[in-house]
Amino acid sequence: MAARILTVPNGLTVLRGLGIPIFIYLALFPHADFAAVGVLAIGGATDYFDGKLARAWNQESRLGELLDPAIDRLYIAATLIVLLVRDVIPLWMVLILFCRDIVLGIMTIFMGRAGFPPFKVTYMGKAATFNLLYAFPFLLLALSHSWLGNISFVVGWSFALWGVALYVATGVDYFRTGWRNLRIAK
Repeated sequence: MAARILTVPNGLTVLRGLGIPIFIYLALFPHADFAAVGVLAIGGATDYFDGKLARAWNQESRLGELLDPAIDRLYIAATLIVLLVRDVIPLWMVLILFCRDIVLGIMTIFMGRAGFPPFKVTYMGKAATFNLLYAFPFLLLALSHSWLGNISFVVGWSFALWGVALYVATGVDYFRTGWRNLRIAK
């Protein structure tokens, strides 16, 4: 079983998780936005490669199935808080995204108690997360008072709004699936 845990894809996922406090520090304290964006970029790359490698090398594991989306949620939460503190995004966006995750977290607990596994991440769910994780670095760069900041503002908000819409849509889809499962269990 240890061989299924100690895999390159799981190592990349853990590495991505270790980047979260580094990102928070860089973005909040020295306002080292370019370095913070670099950490987000590395996080995004490891998110892409951990899944690709797990499938290609047949190293998929239960730990990876649980850890990957958990690290994604933590990255999103940390980035949202940083962007809110820096007055980059409005509170309504943070509330929508957090509420979606809280509702699905509660649903997952009930599903587990009824003997169902956690939600399987769908392609649309991955696309929603990708759009949000793609938007956040641009929104952070939009703080720069330059042509790069102006372009980053447009690109960042384009991905952010599309990401929020997909995130809510997948949340509704996951909730419906969970609700159906719980009704079957009764």
